Amino acid sequence: VQLQASGGGLVQAGGSLRLSCAASGRTFSSITMGWFRQAPGKEREFVVAISWSGSVTYYADSVKGRFTISRDSAKNTVYLQMNSLKPEDTAVYYCAADPAGQLVPKVEWYDYWGQGTQVTVSS
Repeated sequence: VQLQASGGGLVQAGGSLRLSCAASGRTFSSITMGWFRQAPGKEREFVVAISWSGSVTYYADSVKGRFTISRDSAKNTVYLQMNSLKPEDTAVYYCAADPAGQLVPKVEWYDYWGQGTQVTVSS
């Protein structure tokens, strides 16, 4: 599975961005897709995950109510709509795939990773 993330950029606090993650190659019927982020000097942290059916989602408390994950199965693409952005959201955002299909908020559960896209929120 190859993952290609895009959509990052520079935005002012309170603004919005939408990230995309396109999956290609071998796909799995029960694959889970997730977004993680890593700020400078910090460990990579879980942001949100979505089941391949799209019926189940799991958000980190820090982004609940501000971020929304969705997927387009026809395009093999997952989206992350980020609203009300804060300076502390600044990080490199990575999309990831878990072929086991479990919504576990841990880096080690995900086997495939995209290249990351930078999100910078200015105050």
